[in-house]
Amino acid sequence: MTQLSDLAWTAVPDRPLVLVPLGSFEQHGPHLPLDTDTRIADAVAHEVARRLGERVLVAPPVVYAASGEHQSFAGTVSIGNEALRFLLVELVRSLTLWSGPVVFVNGHGGNVRCLSGAVSQLVEEEGRDVAWIPCFPAGGDAHAGHTETSLMLHLAPERVDMTRAATGNTAPLRELMPAMLAGGVGAVSPSGVLGDPTTATAEEGARLFDELVGHVLGLVGGALRDGAPS
Repeated sequence: MTQLSDLAWTAVPDRPLVLVPLGSFEQHGPHLPLDTDTRIADAVAHEVARRLGERVLVAPPVVYAASGEHQSFAGTVSIGNEALRFLLVELVRSLTLWSGPVVFVNGHGGNVRCLSGAVSQLVEEEGRDVAWIPCFPAGGDAHAGHTETSLMLHLAPERVDMTRAATGNTAPLRELMPAMLAGGVGAVSPSGVLGDPTTATAEEGARLFDELVGHVLGLVGGALRDGAPS
């Protein structure tokens, strides 16, 4: 595995598979850092690349993305759907001039709509070898709760302040969605937490991380065939 940013241009292998972590820069409650989604997606991409072996590169992560639902919280930086879709399209157009397949490893649910649209355009209209894969544990809570806090306790415990962790809104996301669409996450959770981070552990984070890596590895082959996650 090689990090693309560490290489001179002459060291880039011929037509490598390139993994592009896609995250966000948004609030994750009072106990997690703003780059949580990006950090998780980047860690998964690097571990997947390590397991796949040579001729796999990890590009620098896309940090600023579509986080409008968190914009009422200080620190959140969002470029919106239109700008993100344009950015993703141009990134792939540039990468595929020298790369082999490009796979986005997406760690933020708010990116899905424009990511799916961008990949569809690139595959169906331009014939690019590109796909995207979700990087979310199955059955996890929605935001800054048990799931993400556990992952961060495993990946970067020094960035987690469990003294400030408190239960947020634990209602199912489907019940919260109408209010969130109208007023963002702040309309349903003053702390920005959707779930319960107080139960998080590093051990659970290690298990979830291994599950995520296995999931992404399993999808890479199928995603490269049809441009979308299986």
